[in-house]
Parts: sequence; C-alpha cells; structure tokens
Amino acid sequence: MILVYGLGRSGLGVLRFLKRRGMPARFYDDRPKEEEVAEALALGFSPDWGLEGTYAEVVAAPGVPLTHPHLEALRARGARVLGEAELAYRLSETPIVGITGTAGKTSTTLFTAHLLQGQGLKALPGGNVDPPLVEVVDQAEVAVAELSSFQLERVHAFRPRVAVLLNLGVDHLDRHGSLEAYHAAKLNLLKNLTPEDAVVYNLEDPKVRKAAEATPARPYPFLPGESPRKTNLEAALQATRAYLDLLGRPLEEKALRESLKTLPEPPHRFQVFARKGQVVFIDDSIATRTPAVAAALRAAPAPIAWILGGEDKGADLLSLKAILPRVRVILAIGRDGPRMAEALGEGVEVVVIGEKEGRKALKRAVEEALKRLEAGSVLLAPLGASFDQFRDYQDRARAFREAVFALGGEPWTPPSS
Repeated sequence: MILVYGLGRSGLGVLRFLKRRGMPARFYDDRPKEEEVAEALALGFSPDWGLEGTYAEVVAAPGVPLTHPHLEALRARGARVLGEAELAYRLSETPIVGITGTAGKTSTTLFTAHLLQGQGLKALPGGNVDPPLVEVVDQAEVAVAELSSFQLERVHAFRPRVAVLLNLGVDHLDRHGSLEAYHAAKLNLLKNLTPEDAVVYNLEDPKVRKAAEATPARPYPFLPGESPRKTNLEAALQATRAYLDLLGRPLEEKALRESLKTLPEPPHRFQVFARKGQVVFIDDSIATRTPAVAAALRAAPAPIAWILGGEDKGADLLSLKAILPRVRVILAIGRDGPRMAEALGEGVEVVVIGEKEGRKALKRAVEEALKRLEAGSVLLAPLGASFDQFRDYQDRARAFREAVFALGGEPWTPPSS
C-alpha cells in the first residue's frame, strides 16, 4: 500500500495518476484543505489521519521536508520515501528530459518542450512547473521535467534519457542545511545515467562540469549566453539535439528557425506590466536568488522602490550592497523581510510592512512606494520564498498586480527596442 503524504498540486496529481492505474493508496496532509480532501475522496481514496497504516512506500510532496518527524517515523516502520518524479519514472514508459539548476529551470524546460514540439514530437512540460510530471507522462511522447532540489532529494532509480544541469549556486539552505547537501540533491539527477543517455551541462560552471564529466552519459556541453534567457536557450537547444540524437533523427533546421520565432515567455520573470505616470511596475516574483535579484536591480529604472522579503533561504545579501545607490526605498515584507533589509546596512530608507496577510502587505508596499516616487520603478524581486504569506511565487505575483491596478496602475509594456 502507498501513502500519499501531502495533497496540493503534487499530491492530488499523484492520486489521479494512481487512480488511472487502479492502484490503491491512502492520503494524509498536515494542513488539509477542505476542497483538496473532497477531491481526494471523490477519486476513491481514503485518508489515514492517524498515520496508523503500514506502508511500503510514501510518496511525499516536495514541500514536506525529509526530516519531518512523520516521515522519519514512517521510515522507521519500513516505508521508503519517494517523490512524484520517481513514481512517474517507475510507472510510465514515457522517456523524460530532466532539467535542474539553481536558476533558469523553468525557462529551459518551456524552451525545450517548445523546440521538441517544433520537431514534430508531442513533448509536454511538467514537474516543478505546472502541471505535475505525473499529469503529463501518460499524455506525452516525451516529458520535459523541471526538477527542484526538493523533488530530486527523493529519487532512487530515476533516470532521465537527457539530463540537463544548468548551474549550481546557493539556494534553499534553510531546507537542506548546507550548500553540500543542496548540491548533492541536485546531482541526484545524474546518478543513474548510462552510456545510452545524454547529459547537457554548463561548460563554464566548474562544479557542473566535474559532475557531468564523471557520468558515462553522452556529453552535450553548452556555453552561457550574454543574458539568462540566451543561456537557457543554449541549454534547450542542446537538450533538443541530444534527444533527437538518441532517437537517431536529424535536427530539422527550418522547423527550428520557426520555433525560435515563437519561444514562450515564462511569466513573473522581470515583466514590466504597468505604469502610473512616470513610475513603472516590474513583476520579478520568481527572483528568490541573489544573482537574479542583482540583475533585476541593475535593469530596473532608477530610483527603485524595492519590495524585499518572504522566507529567507540563505541569501547572500552582502553582494547586493554595491547596487543599493539605485534604490530609493526598501519595502520589507513577510517573515524575514525586515531582518534581510537590516542586513543590507544603512544608506537606504527601509519601510517595514507589518501586515501579516500577503495581499494587504503588498498593497501597503505599493502605497508606500508611490508616496516616494515621481519616476522610476516599483520592483517586486523578493529574494525570499513566498510560502509565509502566499501559496507560491505565482500567487505573490498576482497579489502584486492586483495591488498595482487597485491603486491606479494601468496595464503597460515597454515598446520593443
């Protein structure tokens, strides 16, 4: 018997996946939502609120730490903890292109699926990006999976046909405890590769290169471009070539040129979406890592009202100090925003937004920004995770946009240069 631990997007996807296979399971959630429990019951599964059952395997949602006392107790009783990616690999014959890295995973995943589609393949993206991987493997000819460290820390036999390793930076130290543990989780993507598989890797990242070259997989190195988007596209191009090579198919250059004209635009990645007078509003809700935030602070029109905060994941704040002259005010939100702003030191005004509820906090932040700016930009580049006040970074982005429009912002995008 399988226990699905944690509902939400991933857990409900796992239950639907098991339902299609006629496999029995029970479910549990630490903080059950009425509508999610209702859906699980409607699928025909029963809860185990007391965790009294005996389970061979526990499929734990990525948001549940492996150190959770319940998971440790279940392991002590003989259960093996795995994740959605492991389950999808094990129970589906659909080949998987697996993509991970500290930054750029979503764009690379969407680009790769798009390019493979242009080559005539039914390639569907899933995993850390919507929808869950278990929702696409039964429909796809090839599944292109964005894989987070939280997903990769709970794989065992998982073996993608093409593994894409973009970079290894600093992230999620609050969850993994150390940089070494975080990198080890990421590198689980490579651990089961064979000479029949391919590895796409960033040639300029020494840790990535060392890990990739130690595998028996066919090497497909790429060089970073002059922007994150171009770097992610280079990785996607190599992933596309690698998968076609595994199929013994040539790359159709004409189809590729057409695909490059219609690349998808992943949302909430430095999107200028509104303005009020001479103030523009920029949604970079995905920016929870120092390099991404630094790039946003350099690119946003100064003076900047910078909305910072959420759950600190171990961010390097010192390296941002040199960019602070571009910042007019820091608007500190969420659990760790005030502490993060304090760590940046003096030299820029800090307004602590004390509202606990996320939407109220962002509306107040925008109000405070507009009091101080006649021109420039209001930038949501939070550096912290969203889960203290929002469901996810997308929910945080929607709340920001709602606040901007409620306070007189008008939809706007800059003209193409």
